[in-house]
Amino acid sequence: MPYDNIRLEIQGGVATLTIERPKALNALNRSTLSELDAALRELAQNEEVRALIITGAGEKAFVAGADISEMAALTTAQARRFAALGHRVMHMIEALSVPSIAAVNGYALGGGCELAMACDLIYASERARFGQPEVGLGVIPGFGGTQRLARLVGRARAMELIFTAEPVDAAKAKEIGLVLEVLPPDKLIEHCRAVAAKIAARGPLAVAQAKRAIVFGVDADLRSANELERQAFAVLFGTEDQREGMRAFLEKRPPVFKSR
Repeated sequence: MPYDNIRLEIQGGVATLTIERPKALNALNRSTLSELDAALRELAQNEEVRALIITGAGEKAFVAGADISEMAALTTAQARRFAALGHRVMHMIEALSVPSIAAVNGYALGGGCELAMACDLIYASERARFGQPEVGLGVIPGFGGTQRLARLVGRARAMELIFTAEPVDAAKAKEIGLVLEVLPPDKLIEHCRAVAAKIAARGPLAVAQAKRAIVFGVDADLRSANELERQAFAVLFGTEDQREGMRAFLEKRPPVFKSR
């Protein structure tokens, strides 16, 4: 379907979703969030997609935040609906069976930082800056920032970032564990595509089960999480992909996975 504020491209099993509002630094308004919602539903039904890259158009911003010009006049009821829409989009990214990669090419502030944190892997340009500046506007993060940030960088560091509203550069983001790698701007997408291509070449059912075990297991007690892993491990032995993967290994050839 056609979109006004985002661009969705699929090639070689890798989907690239670009937020495309460069004049607004790719800020998330209701229309953009609704388009993301629709695109993610589309991707969830596409069995050919094996990895997703999310990035922002232009050189300045990944997503500079939620659209303040739209948010400023919201009532309490409208703010609740706006937050619910944002939370739904972030949850849909986490719930995708395929891994998601945030290619953060510039400002990732507020809702942009929250969007990146909803992805499974975050890679950043040297120009990237991350932050949750909401308390400086008299509000708090509304798309999961208070929760995902603490889980990624720890309680005290998350409190420092949120309470001070001060952004951090890409190097600091990597140091505190928010970002995996920092790359030159002209190498960022290339790197993310290479990672996505490696993922796309692996067994898609196995990758999906591994993601599920990690996402659901990380907040569970160890015994319950290990049981989840054990069940996922066993289930895969009923698939054609498991037989193909192990046969290919024994025959010393690349496997041909079919998601079955």
